[in-house]
Amino acid sequence: MTLIPYDDRDGVIWFDGALRPWRDARLHVLSHALHYASAVFEGEGVYGGKIYKLTEHSGRLHTSAGVLGFEIPYTVAELDAACGEVVAKNGIAEGYVRPVAWRGSEMMAVSAQQTKIHVAIAAWPWPAYFGDAARTRGIKLAFAEYRRPSPETAPTGSKAAGLYMICTLSKHKAEAEGYDDALMLDWRGRVAEATGANFFMVQNGTLHTPTPDCFLDGITRRTVIGLAKARGVETVERAIMPDELAQADEVFLTGTAAEVTPISEIGPHHYQVGPLTRTLMEDYAKEVRG
Repeated sequence: MTLIPYDDRDGVIWFDGALRPWRDARLHVLSHALHYASAVFEGEGVYGGKIYKLTEHSGRLHTSAGVLGFEIPYTVAELDAACGEVVAKNGIAEGYVRPVAWRGSEMMAVSAQQTKIHVAIAAWPWPAYFGDAARTRGIKLAFAEYRRPSPETAPTGSKAAGLYMICTLSKHKAEAEGYDDALMLDWRGRVAEATGANFFMVQNGTLHTPTPDCFLDGITRRTVIGLAKARGVETVERAIMPDELAQADEVFLTGTAAEVTPISEIGPHHYQVGPLTRTLMEDYAKEVRG
């Protein structure tokens, strides 16, 4: 597969209030965010040229920035309009939108209250995150070496760039071992999430998902819970221990990129792509294209 670098593409990117040619959307090497991870971001799905639950994503970007101690210099409505403009100008019918906000280069130290806050929004076509075959056969997960941190040790309520360092390490290790992704536990040893998607399992017709007290309560996660409830499926948010995975009938992930992706294997445990997973995959596909 030939990689197309993300800094060398055609199109436009919204950068600090204006559209720029894609290749001109750059930042300085001494930007605070590059050195100290003072950045937050979003991932948004585009279906039929429209961004699904756009305002929820723009609102969460503001919330994440607030958790990291800075204010985004554009309102939620302005971010919504900018995202829509980027999608339209780049002719994206089915794809992905990435808004990101970060501290600039005015200060280079841990303390950086006087840095300028920059915002950029890009959009591009993006195929299925785990590949089309994953929807029928499911994906394989290893157990991650790293654990999701306690909210007392990291700003776990934000979609902050720095929180994904251990996700990258865990996913790289899993892929090197022949897996598609990694299942992360939390600092207590409970099931948390995959490296970029929320976790669900089915037991005796009931849907179970970990309580999001140290990781993001994903927008897709909440959507799928709503779809399950609309079908009368009982959904329980609770602490899930790793040894319970052996009793699961079905397991799947949810996320903007993952959508609803079935899991066929977690370490020594094997699963079939079950009927509830298929139903929720279909319901979600209809929902986003509503």
